[in-house]
Order: sequence, then C-alpha cells, then structure tokens
Amino acid sequence: MTVGVLALQGAFQAHIDKLNELGAEAVEVKRPEHLEGVDALVMPGGESTTMSMLLESSELFDPIAERIDDGMAVFGTCAGLILLATDIEDGRPDQRSFGRLDIAVQRNGYGRQVESFETDIATTVTDESVHAVFIRAPKIVRLGSDVEVLAEARGDAVLVRSGNALGAGFHPELSKSTAIHRLFLDSVYN
Repeated sequence: MTVGVLALQGAFQAHIDKLNELGAEAVEVKRPEHLEGVDALVMPGGESTTMSMLLESSELFDPIAERIDDGMAVFGTCAGLILLATDIEDGRPDQRSFGRLDIAVQRNGYGRQVESFETDIATTVTDESVHAVFIRAPKIVRLGSDVEVLAEARGDAVLVRSGNALGAGFHPELSKSTAIHRLFLDSVYN
C-alpha cells in the first residue's frame, strides 16, 4: 500500500515516519502527479488558510477532491481536519475545503498558541490510551448525523470518521502511539 502525505506545510515528515513504522510505503505529495499510485492520503496539521492557498497554487486541490470523491481514504489532522470539514466557522471567505466530513469547526477553537495542551484520550477503536497533542487546535462545534465520534477530550469530539474520511483535531504524529495511524491504515485495507 502506498499512502501519500500532503507535503506542502506542517509536520508531514512525522506522519511519514509513523506510516513507515507500520509497514506502509509513505510518499510526499507536492504536485498532482505525486497522487499517481497513491491508495490513501494524509493531510497534516499546519495553518489551514495557508494550506488552502498552497493546494490551489500547486494545482492539487481539484485532483485531490476528485480522488476523495472516487473513494480514496483520507485522514486529516488539525489543519487537515479543517480542510475536510463542510463548515469552517471562522475561515476566510475564499478558503476552500473538501467538505468530506459533515462537521463545523472553529479554527484555533481551544485558544492561541499559549493555550495549547496535551492529554491522554480513550478511543472507541482501541483499548490503548492515546496521548493527544493539541496545538492551536480546531474545535468541532457541530456533528452531522453520519459522523461517528471515536474520541473526546474536554467534552468535545476530537477524533471522527465518516465514510472514507478520518479526522483528528490533534496531532497523533507527535505521540509515541501508532494507534490512530493504524486505525487509518486498517480502514484503507478493509
């Protein structure tokens, strides 16, 4: 299996390392031709408006949207979650998203950089506790009826999935655990 990792901004190398640790072949995706042969895609954290603009300038937005619409599995973390949301409550008017998860998010919903936090969370998909790192994290403020909540923190949904999309409001690539990446790979295999 080949998993692409959007490599325009953010901690994409940490995702590549996690995926390789689990036996997947992870490749950087920076241009449309890098999507060829990719079975699934990870969208890392970063700054969502900048990532949205970079997706446009690199001409990746439409090819990625087509692949997701055709059923390619996608996993978005932090800014990647924002890019998968149907509604970005405080996004720029020209900011595009893929609209794959029927959720509304607030960018930096937990506060500024100084209010970033770490906590252990329980998920419905593993017995393993997962250390979650929230850095200027988005907050999910609305869930559609087809969105399954897999983990919560501070009373909020922080790990969700719907169809071929998985989204995390935190950075699982910064944890020692591989549970969340394993969950994503399992969804691709099944």
